[in-house]
Amino acid sequence: MPRRVTPLVNGEFYHIFNRGISRQPVFLNRKDYRRLFELTKFYRLVDYPIRYSKFLLLPKEERKKFFKTMRKADKVVKVICFCFMPNHFHFLLCQEREGGISGFIRNLEISYTRFFNIKHERIGPLFQGQFKAVRIEGEEQLIHVSRYIHLNPLTSYVVKRPEQLEDYQWSSFLDYIGESQGNICNTKPVLDLFPTKRDYKEFVYNQVDYQKGLESMKHLVFD
Repeated sequence: MPRRVTPLVNGEFYHIFNRGISRQPVFLNRKDYRRLFELTKFYRLVDYPIRYSKFLLLPKEERKKFFKTMRKADKVVKVICFCFMPNHFHFLLCQEREGGISGFIRNLEISYTRFFNIKHERIGPLFQGQFKAVRIEGEEQLIHVSRYIHLNPLTSYVVKRPEQLEDYQWSSFLDYIGESQGNICNTKPVLDLFPTKRDYKEFVYNQVDYQKGLESMKHLVFD
């Protein structure tokens, strides 16, 4: 595997993204999205006490109890925001432990690819090589990248109208506007830069077209 050009440093924020090989879909139904969501919750932990395959064998209530118990456990990464799209994913992450981001994404992609290949009767890689990582260089870029991620379903035409973003389950936008989805995200680094959640929501909605023409964001999106 080629050496990563962008070093991944503890305490720094990074926009992380990858897409399906040959731009192919990586999510075909609700259960696929749900599996990556659950893997995100699991693999952000530093020391998960059981393997994920064993975790899946627990009754539903025991799995809920597991995540509740581990809520305050140490993390390899802080998940600031995320969005899962039909053929790619985005994360805004802060690395908490050495090698945290690389280990987190590696575990996600290996586990999810195994699940997807078995379920959909395919073989071979699912994601397009090494994930992309761009370091966030200040508060302004932090909030713009969070908006970019949360607007992705709209600007990629997965949803048709801005208000439908609030119905898109596979994004952290609901965590940011007050409808928590599952305690995955640490919204504080972004929301602390706004007076209220309503102000953040307006920041996202008021400039829907801005994302497409934002020159400083060109290096953050796929070729």
